[in-house]
Amino acid sequence: MLHAKSIRMVMCSVILIAATACAPKSTITPAAVGASPDEFSITPVKPLESPKDFAALPAPTLGGVNLTDATPKADAIVALGGRTSTATGVDGGIVTYASRYGVDQSIRSDLAASDARFRKLKTAAPSFPWVQNKYERAYRRLALDPWAELERLRALGVLVPSAPPKS
Repeated sequence: MLHAKSIRMVMCSVILIAATACAPKSTITPAAVGASPDEFSITPVKPLESPKDFAALPAPTLGGVNLTDATPKADAIVALGGRTSTATGVDGGIVTYASRYGVDQSIRSDLAASDARFRKLKTAAPSFPWVQNKYERAYRRLALDPWAELERLRALGVLVPSAPPKS
């Protein structure tokens, strides 16, 4: 009787381990991303507002700004009694300079294909069949250690205001 219970216990354990080992990974982002400081998680946004007239909404503009986007410089100017410009928020000089040789309309698909080739090349070595996150394996050598980079910048005297203070 004791022998049958122990066999049943071992079989249940094997089934449990096999079922959890086959679980798919839900993300393709590197695991190191979660361990780094997230500078953007504390950015406050402005509250949503309903327009006065839904029929008279302006057409969306490429590179335009949203009313809820954070504008700390403009908010500081208004708080100090100044007036902000009515510009769209896009620096025309930067856009003109970046597109001076033309704009490739298929850049996203070209980059996606190039990335797929790179990941296939870097993960061509045989691996375990349950390892599905090849992204981290392909880009491991290109990853930046955020804490080491923070220390390097602090040693150079560079102020990093979004980083946590030294402990």
